[in-house]
Amino acid sequence: MRENSICLNASGMNNCHSMDALEHIAQHDFRPDIEAVAGIAAVPRILDLVCRTTGMGFAAVARVTPERWVACQVRDNMGFGLLPGGELKVETTLCHEIRESGKPIVFDNADDDPRYATHHTPAMYGLKSYISVPVVLPDGRFFGTLCAIGNRPARVDTPEIIGMFELYAELIAHHLDSHDHMIATQSELAEARRAAELREQFIAVLGHDLRNPLGAISSGVTLLERTPLNERGASLVAMMQKCASRMTELIENVLDFARGRLGAGIILDIRKDTRLEPILHQVVSELRTSWPDRAISVDYDLRHPVDCDGSRIAQLFSNLLGNALSYGAADEPVRVGARSGPGTFELFVANGGQPIPDAVMARLFQPFARANGQSLQQGLGLGLYIASEIARAHGGELSAASGPEETRFTLKIPS
Repeated sequence: MRENSICLNASGMNNCHSMDALEHIAQHDFRPDIEAVAGIAAVPRILDLVCRTTGMGFAAVARVTPERWVACQVRDNMGFGLLPGGELKVETTLCHEIRESGKPIVFDNADDDPRYATHHTPAMYGLKSYISVPVVLPDGRFFGTLCAIGNRPARVDTPEIIGMFELYAELIAHHLDSHDHMIATQSELAEARRAAELREQFIAVLGHDLRNPLGAISSGVTLLERTPLNERGASLVAMMQKCASRMTELIENVLDFARGRLGAGIILDIRKDTRLEPILHQVVSELRTSWPDRAISVDYDLRHPVDCDGSRIAQLFSNLLGNALSYGAADEPVRVGARSGPGTFELFVANGGQPIPDAVMARLFQPFARANGQSLQQGLGLGLYIASEIARAHGGELSAASGPEETRFTLKIPS
């Protein structure tokens, strides 16, 4: 691989490049560092102030590793010739020593400094004045240096100038650290999003594939119900039918959830002038069969037809009524009411029992939430979420109120 080098004449100021610097750096993964420094809006201003304050001709933020010295951002007022992405051989720089020691290097005039009068770096690059301080990230990682050079002596070895450089280096380090955290967070979010999409696709496929075997089970149970059975057999068939109905409801909720998460949302088939009373009666009848020991009282006033998706309203109602039967007080009836009028439809389901805690109410219509902190054995916690999405798809709202006397869910949609 060809070297991206800087060729210096006797004065150390002219240079030539054997290949495009940024292409070379990108091959070694320094482009993110260059872009991170370029993304700090204050850096050009800092480098300009450094040159103006010290009278030096060149300032840079450099990425320094044991093998590389790369300019991330520069201010060149003296024709030194480095651009962002330009590179010096690290062993020819004083920044290499700073990386090893973790301490600044400063001199006003190399010719008068006992250590640097004969040092190879000032001689090689024609430097007279120099200051460089480490840029250390908050977690202790060494990033590089903030440095400035001059081809004439300059007064930089003072507490004020060194303190200014250290302050600027700390500011740059904190910006770089924030950038690292932002990139890491974005990566984690992207990974979490990909995992969620895969999980939801899996749920959708699984739910779809379960439909066929469950349909066969339900058909078999239906045939058994028509067969003369003893009391024990009839009880078992009733239990199987209840389980099949519950499984069907769970699968439909899972599929609706997956469709909503994957972008399709709740799909409606709105029919004008839908008669909802027979649809609601059918839901109540099915659940009375599944809950023969529970009382359900109904009160309908549905003289006006409703523009809606009747099957979705039935699904919503079934979720609400099933929830009330599952979690309401067993010794109190579940109360159902529905009203339709010009431009509005209202449905409520109410049950007695312990009120829903405020903390649970706040997330009641979120996926996988449960009304009273029930266990996973009592359902996935999707029923109320799906019901609220059906209400939203109709342009309506599903609300809940819970107190010592009753817990009530109310649907209101325009008709």
